[in-house]
Amino acid sequence: FQIDKYLYHMRLSEETLQEVAQRFGKEMEKGLGAETNPTSSVKMLPTFVRSTPDGTEDGDFLALDLGGTNFRVLRVKVSDNGLQKVEMENQIYAIPEELMRGSGVQLFDHIAECLANFMDKLKIKDKKLPLGFTFSFPCHQTKLDESILVTWTKGFKCSSVEGKDVVSMLRKSIKKRGDFDIDIVAVVNDTVGTMMTCGYDDHNCEVGLIVGTGTNACYMEEMRHIDLVEGDEGRMCINMEWGAFGDDGVLNDIRTEFDREIDMGSLNPGKQLFEKMISGMYMGELVRLILVKMAKEGLLFGGMLTPDLLTTGHFETRYVSAIEKEKEGLQKAHEILTKLGLEPSHEDCVATHRICQIVSTRSANLCGATLAAVLRRIKENKGVDRLRSTVAVDGSVYKKHPHFARRLHKTVRKLLPDCEIRFVRSEDGSGKGAAMVTAVAYRLAAQHKARQKILEALKLSHEQLLEVKQRMRIEMENGLGRETHTEATVKMLPTYVCSTPDGTEKGDFLALDLGGTNFRVLLVRVRNGMRRGVEMHNKIYSIPVEIMQGTGEELFDHIVHCISDFLEYMGMKGVSLPLGFTFSFPCQQNNLDEGILLKWTKGFKATGCEGEDVVNLLKEAIHRRDEFDLDVVAVVNDTVGTMMTCGYEDPYCEVGLIVGTGSNACYMEEMRNVELVEGEEGRMCVNMEWGAFGDNGCLDDIRTEFDLVVDELSLNPGKQRFEKMISGMYLGEIVRNILMDFTKRGLLFRGRISERLKTRGIFETKFLSQIESDCLALLQVRSILQHLGLESTCDDSIIVKEVCTVVARRAAQLCGAGMAAVVDKIRENRGLDFLKVTVGVDGTLYKLHPHFSTVMHETVKLLSPKCEVTFLQSEDGSGKGAALITAVACRIREAGQR
Repeated sequence: FQIDKYLYHMRLSEETLQEVAQRFGKEMEKGLGAETNPTSSVKMLPTFVRSTPDGTEDGDFLALDLGGTNFRVLRVKVSDNGLQKVEMENQIYAIPEELMRGSGVQLFDHIAECLANFMDKLKIKDKKLPLGFTFSFPCHQTKLDESILVTWTKGFKCSSVEGKDVVSMLRKSIKKRGDFDIDIVAVVNDTVGTMMTCGYDDHNCEVGLIVGTGTNACYMEEMRHIDLVEGDEGRMCINMEWGAFGDDGVLNDIRTEFDREIDMGSLNPGKQLFEKMISGMYMGELVRLILVKMAKEGLLFGGMLTPDLLTTGHFETRYVSAIEKEKEGLQKAHEILTKLGLEPSHEDCVATHRICQIVSTRSANLCGATLAAVLRRIKENKGVDRLRSTVAVDGSVYKKHPHFARRLHKTVRKLLPDCEIRFVRSEDGSGKGAAMVTAVAYRLAAQHKARQKILEALKLSHEQLLEVKQRMRIEMENGLGRETHTEATVKMLPTYVCSTPDGTEKGDFLALDLGGTNFRVLLVRVRNGMRRGVEMHNKIYSIPVEIMQGTGEELFDHIVHCISDFLEYMGMKGVSLPLGFTFSFPCQQNNLDEGILLKWTKGFKATGCEGEDVVNLLKEAIHRRDEFDLDVVAVVNDTVGTMMTCGYEDPYCEVGLIVGTGSNACYMEEMRNVELVEGEEGRMCVNMEWGAFGDNGCLDDIRTEFDLVVDELSLNPGKQRFEKMISGMYLGEIVRNILMDFTKRGLLFRGRISERLKTRGIFETKFLSQIESDCLALLQVRSILQHLGLESTCDDSIIVKEVCTVVARRAAQLCGAGMAAVVDKIRENRGLDFLKVTVGVDGTLYKLHPHFSTVMHETVKLLSPKCEVTFLQSEDGSGKGAALITAVACRIREAGQR
């Protein structure tokens, strides 16, 4: 009790520990920030280790471990044949005293000599093996394989090494010998090695901790928080160098007089203050100072002091471990105190035992507090309610002290009740760990190479895109020619729309928009003059499945019933208005007001419609109802409507483009080139139906295995091949097939294919837009993948994002190549050196995807340098557009009647 009172300041309450954890969290923030790092005491050094083992590592590796007067060379064989196995052989070599103080060149020549000797023994000199180098001195790392020595410690004083990259020095020494070659892949700190060793067996391991002679920790941090390294994606291991916590004074209120005394007498006063409170190098010394002070005050040993007790370093940390053992602790205390020349009473032994207990408990508690701060940060980074994580631990204090580990675990659990933390002892972090870092780096590089090789087929060169543009041009000519039209895949259908709006249109128009399970009726008021503009009213009606798949009469009667309801709703019963009909199914038009349905799509099956004129079917239904009369002026395709809507805003708009679920384009062609229609004068809008581009095999050289699979499993194999490479309905499927392929090859999701990933259509195109959104952290990519039932690591998320980018980029480039063919044809039609033209665009992919439009614009600019193309987003081409076509037709009709 007396001792507890005497050492009151060493016994830390839970509140104090929470406070320490909070302070350490702030220090971590400071170390990570570019502005605050220079003045922060906890340096938070990037290690360039970007991934932990996933258990599929494989191969033969060498490791060098240099951190003291001896150094080791190891050969580590990692095999993954379902039974993760690691085999090691190693040899210890001495570093003579004179080399530790000689020149750097001599030191590295000696290391290369020992390496050669080791490889000779194992008969592996002819192999070029990858090597990991554990170099346990303060370094500034700039790459995984580049590490600049800041200062020598531990008795080393080699000249001309400080400020230089130790890897290139070692490489020079090896090259100079010329009798073997190795590939130095990584320089590692022993703390990182500790984390990596355990990470091989436990994939939740993302923290490494050492509590031995010194102390340090590392953990996996999100790249977006590491200001000192370029890039925001993925994670990187941070070597915290946490021994220096408190060097700026933030722990002064909990440091005791004994801590100050130890610091004053150390080799580096004012430095590594946290380490001096918790690590093995100082624990015994703390106990000695307490014993001395209490003896001086007559509280122990009857006030007796001995020369041994007064000598720094004579009370070793291993004594603390011995004295705290359950059964023989007091007997050990007696032996040790007697050895120091004292004559301890039973009470003295009990008191010494209690002092050791207090000192080592404080050490474990402080270590637990800072560790809790690290784990809380990981939890916040991941945005989870409950963190499950593993900490890899090494060091003599953690491993040999009878109670340290248990106390540390208890503190962490107390401070973080909402986390499940597992502690695993690491075996040989500095040797096996270095090999593991190398094995992971090797696996990542090999997997990256394999993935890039697969994705290469989806990356189109400038030449390939020019080729696509030229082929599109050929197919357009074929579609326009009378002789070639029947065989052509790009049908270039005449729409009988011969003029874009000129701004003088006016009047009230009805529009019908039928293109799916819902359909709309609209009233569009077009004004000219001062109040020029368009005002719209509409109502949406559903079409029951039984009507979609019943008879044509039932379908059109239903449509007319809805028009009647709308007119009543608008209070316009009995008014005869001109009507434009957007009918988004494949039609052959022989006139503006005549559209012959070629075939139903999108789940419609109404009988007696295919091969019939839909305008007639609509007129008959109006007569049957005999309530009102409408003048059906135009049948319109939604692409043409898109062009017309934008044409009302911009007189240069002569092209329409849709890139949504499907894709299509239209443009104003010279009548003389539209051979299917009589007449040479003026222009006519041509509905290209370009989705079918490539159906004759002309794109086979750029279609990949993934395009083939998507096509084969679609509802219309062999048809609409261009559309299947660029439109929203299929991009997600292409991505899913690539992810499947990667997973089968073990390049993703640790090679495990989930049932969800095998499900067609789970990867909706909206996910592509979300995943590629710049403001989305990888965390959110992971939650999208989780929503799809795909358990992903951080690395997996980066890969998924890359696949989405490649697929969407190719789609945008192909779309751009098609567009380039269109604008160049308009330019050449008119014999111009330079064309200024606007494209009206609609469709979810174009509007919602974060990069699609940009990439497409760039591609058009690149492939058609003689055209200045502006893209204008269309608002409601299928509704407003149909009414505007009707308005233009009425304006022209009236002008003709005058």
